[in-house]
Amino acid sequence: MTPDADSPKRRIFIVDDYPLVREGLSTLINRQPDLAVCGEAATAADAIRNAPASKPEAAIVDISLKDSFGIELIGELKRACPGLEVLVLSVHDESLYAKRCLRAGAKGYIMKRESTRKVIEALRKILQGKFYISEAVAEAVTAEFVEGKTLANCSPTEQLSNRELAVFGMLGQGIGTRQIAETLGVNIKTVQVYCTRIKEKLNLSDAAHLLREAVRHYQAQNPNDRP
Repeated sequence: MTPDADSPKRRIFIVDDYPLVREGLSTLINRQPDLAVCGEAATAADAIRNAPASKPEAAIVDISLKDSFGIELIGELKRACPGLEVLVLSVHDESLYAKRCLRAGAKGYIMKRESTRKVIEALRKILQGKFYISEAVAEAVTAEFVEGKTLANCSPTEQLSNRELAVFGMLGQGIGTRQIAETLGVNIKTVQVYCTRIKEKLNLSDAAHLLREAVRHYQAQNPNDRP
């Protein structure tokens, strides 16, 4: 469908903690005849505080923010901005994160390695009320539905809850339990409970093995970023 340049531009809000990414996305979007950036935020707190006044129709959200567990931000943004469609733009492996984001309320998931053309294509699609996911994710979702896949059939990492996965990822970045607790808005004992559950699900014997596996997982997800 050819964008109608005479129609009002659709309003897009950007949430990413890297200024260079926000600037690049803003330039890309504002060049389109049918899209315009109405606001941006570097943190989840700023996004929740500023997005409603910007009246966005869609948001591009990175789920790796320093002050928040990004998957939870999807629901928070949708509650703050009724009718908002969310496109997740992430470095994280879609095989582990895409379905979680869709369950949280996102309409699309796209990897940061994709072309700028794909980002614009994804935005236009979710603004039409449609889903935008890769063929691989679509096949995985279909297979789960048809085959009735359960947690017992998933990999150990897939069996982690969203909060457990967040803690696991932050441990891999070298973040301590106190800071993790502050980021998630819980107490340290709760974080310790999450760590215990992670060890059980991943069959890890102690804290040292947990930390080693968390670092390995983080490095695999972020090959260009070492903790």
